[in-house]
Amino acid sequence: MTKDEAAASTDARRVLVVDDSRAQRRILGSYLRQWGYVVEEAESGGEAIDICHRNLPELVVSDWMMPGMSGPEFCRAVRGMNNDNYVYFILLTSKSGKEEIALGLDAGADDFLTKPVNSAELRARMAAGMRILDMEHELLAKNRLVRATLDELQALYDSLDNDLVEANKLQQSLLSERYRDLGPAEVSLSLHSSGHVGGDLVGMFPISDSRVGLYGLDVSGHGISSALMTARLAGYLSATVPEHNLALHEIAPGRFAARPPAETVSRLNHVFLSDLETEHYFTIALADVDLATGRVILAQAGHPHPAVQRADGSVEFVGEGGLPVGLIEGASFDQVEFTLAPGDRLLIHSDGITECADPDGCMLGDTGLAAIMRHLRQTHGPAFLESLMWKLSDHAGEARFTDDISAVLLEFRPMPQSG
Repeated sequence: MTKDEAAASTDARRVLVVDDSRAQRRILGSYLRQWGYVVEEAESGGEAIDICHRNLPELVVSDWMMPGMSGPEFCRAVRGMNNDNYVYFILLTSKSGKEEIALGLDAGADDFLTKPVNSAELRARMAAGMRILDMEHELLAKNRLVRATLDELQALYDSLDNDLVEANKLQQSLLSERYRDLGPAEVSLSLHSSGHVGGDLVGMFPISDSRVGLYGLDVSGHGISSALMTARLAGYLSATVPEHNLALHEIAPGRFAARPPAETVSRLNHVFLSDLETEHYFTIALADVDLATGRVILAQAGHPHPAVQRADGSVEFVGEGGLPVGLIEGASFDQVEFTLAPGDRLLIHSDGITECADPDGCMLGDTGLAAIMRHLRQTHGPAFLESLMWKLSDHAGEARFTDDISAVLLEFRPMPQSG
């Protein structure tokens, strides 16, 4: 193969031969060209450095002893160049001692040939170098593919992340208001997802001028599918479209009355199992509160027991437990009744509160929640819910929670002080 034919070959390897002996360069160059390599020559380390800066070769065969810059010094300079492509470096030497070999390896040499050079040994060493370079090129190609794939995945992640941020805004919009003054009582609501979106939802809806419905629900699982389910359930307990609210029934054009909470939960169970093809289920606590008398009718379906804090600070938990919604067709649900007096309050909360674990894995539980409520007995409204979140952070030892956290707080105003 001629030099021009080798240069034209796409598979030809570029080799730089560095030796201060013209005869030695011609001998080595002749062998290499015969074997299909494209050969450049340099008579010193300085000249070789200039060639490398212009066009870095794939392989270098360099003498050890040269005036000005030795072979190991030239090798170290090549290794210091900022280039992605690896250069396979062979040092020619008459030295065979271990210290000299260690010096060459420390400079970055890959292999050694003893002078005078044997053509068969040179060819074998070059073939070994090409195998190393082939593997290096294959690795670079795979790394480029991995980087390109990671870039695509990052772009997809960024797009998904942006969508989830918007989804979070939409989910938070389901909580149309976080505080309402109802006259004799006030309602505060809080919703915090452990991720971008979650499966918790709290809400309220008017029943009449003196009655209000409150609920907290928790769809099984986390993420997008759970969040979509909460959006669907929010429609079934709508505060703005009473004809779509399963907790209400029309008794006259434009006039609605409340169904018993247990009946509403049963209807939700039927709709969930018959109309929605899903593996999800959900828990719920649904309360019908009479603001005039303080009478509360509560249905609990697998949701944590709501907490009632009396005006004296004592805390009790109410409800019958019950099955979650969406597990068994025709399941029945119970309800309880109790009365809230002036100064009392009702907290409907998700299990993200009572199951919040400390660093040792110990859950807060009803006992821990009661202790927090007693500690915060003088804190009311949104400030109470915000303080509750801080207390949970202290208990967990971090600000980020592993489960969604939601709560609705109804507080009856205390009796006015007599003058």
